[in-house]
Amino acid sequence: MDAVIKSLQSPTGNQNNLRRPTQEEAEAAVRTLLLWAGDNPDREGLLDTPQRVAKAYKELFSGYHEDPEEVLGRTFEEVAGYDDIVFIKDIPFFSHCEHHMVPIIGKAHVAYLPDGEKVVGLSKIARVVHIYARRLQTQESMTAQIANAIQGALRPRGVAVMIEAEHMCMAMRGIRVSGSTTTTTTFTGAFKGDVNEQVRFMTLLKGR
Repeated sequence: MDAVIKSLQSPTGNQNNLRRPTQEEAEAAVRTLLLWAGDNPDREGLLDTPQRVAKAYKELFSGYHEDPEEVLGRTFEEVAGYDDIVFIKDIPFFSHCEHHMVPIIGKAHVAYLPDGEKVVGLSKIARVVHIYARRLQTQESMTAQIANAIQGALRPRGVAVMIEAEHMCMAMRGIRVSGSTTTTTTFTGAFKGDVNEQVRFMTLLKGR
């Protein structure tokens, strides 16, 4: 495996610049996995599976090719001085565990306190959630990434992010416990430093 990674690396050794495999290489990898699993990739039902899987992965992991800063770059300044909480809850998402590449299914709840000079379109917040979800993830990292992206781009007085999700790596393999939900939170600025703001966030969440 180290040899494969080395062969794909750029001359600078920066793994962010790994050469992207071709469509044919991706399909060949799927065929290998089908063989390893014990099936025959040449049987009728699997003939087009490598192509379908490669196409599906392109969609499922499209977040690697999108920039959250660009999404959050367009703001609206006609806000009449509004600087109170903006809360978008129950944003559904599908992600994949970076350890086993099986689904993570959940909802994100995001709030921020504007600086009184600008806000961002509500759909942009949901899009940022989806950008990070469409990458291989841990729930902890995804929660922090969403909060940090909003904090860095908008410079609000604070950001709060909560994610509630079920991990198929627990439900489908290993311990095989279904229905278990994991909750993670990240707070920045006023949400981190003022417990009253955290209480407001949780109260709005419970009021759904």
